[in-house]
Amino acid sequence: MSTLVFDRRLVRGRHLRARALAPPTFLMERVAQDFSDRLAAVVRRFEWAADLGTPSNALCRELARSGKIDTVVATAASAASLRGQAGFDEVCSDAFAVVADEEALPFRAASLDLVVSGLALQFVNDLPGTLMQARRALKPDGLLLAALAGGDTLIELRQSFATAEAEIDGGISPRIIPFVDVRAAGMLLQRAGFALPVTDIDRITVRYDSPIALMHDLRAMGATNPMVERNRRPLKRATLRRMMEVYAERFADSDSRIRATFDIVWLSGWAPHSSQQKPLAPGSARQRLADALGVRENPAGERAGR
Repeated sequence: MSTLVFDRRLVRGRHLRARALAPPTFLMERVAQDFSDRLAAVVRRFEWAADLGTPSNALCRELARSGKIDTVVATAASAASLRGQAGFDEVCSDAFAVVADEEALPFRAASLDLVVSGLALQFVNDLPGTLMQARRALKPDGLLLAALAGGDTLIELRQSFATAEAEIDGGISPRIIPFVDVRAAGMLLQRAGFALPVTDIDRITVRYDSPIALMHDLRAMGATNPMVERNRRPLKRATLRRMMEVYAERFADSDSRIRATFDIVWLSGWAPHSSQQKPLAPGSARQRLADALGVRENPAGERAGR
């Protein structure tokens, strides 16, 4: 069996096709604005920043507006991707464009002050490896700030397809990609060697007239299933019809419009530096928690009185 989860060539091809379809931008615009807000809370300036694979110029635009970054290096998996990124030269006139895959970063060690990525890393096969490479590329006290689709993204579509395929086809196939859990993302940051790792999740609920309208948006965004082990057989009309029925039965509002969940998992971490706050060593506390709370401390195994 292949150890690869995603067909990276297919991901690149679908992103190129998506740009020609004038994709909906509501997710990317939301992420770009959140990037701006989060970066505004960091009181420092960054000389060199790298944007890893963000599939639009929205994030580069916000980085330029922040006034905190001297030079941005934007990466894309192919020259065609960079040429196809509408308005890149106008919006990011001070940025360098580099052809590079997020799974094989070209940056030398300790060369960057900031690494960012918006809605790209959910399609990498080796997320731990990518995070480790980003950590290596950062200077001491450099910052990683990334957003990727995760959590329960498209949980309604996943469950509706699973029910329909089980009933009609006698089994289920991986039609929705696996998404990283926010807790697992935090552990990956620690594994990659980041200090002060933080993860959180932003849940966005979007309403559509029908599941078909949702699937049309996913196709236009280049976000349809790129898994190596995806089902390559044409979807049966009976399966599609049953999926739509299940979706409407379980996930429709009173006005008959259906809900779709998009979870944005945020990752942030710092390359270790001696100036950073360190956790206290075990047993170094000078005051008991019970004293601070004004309660009686019971020995281990003893039940509190009622």
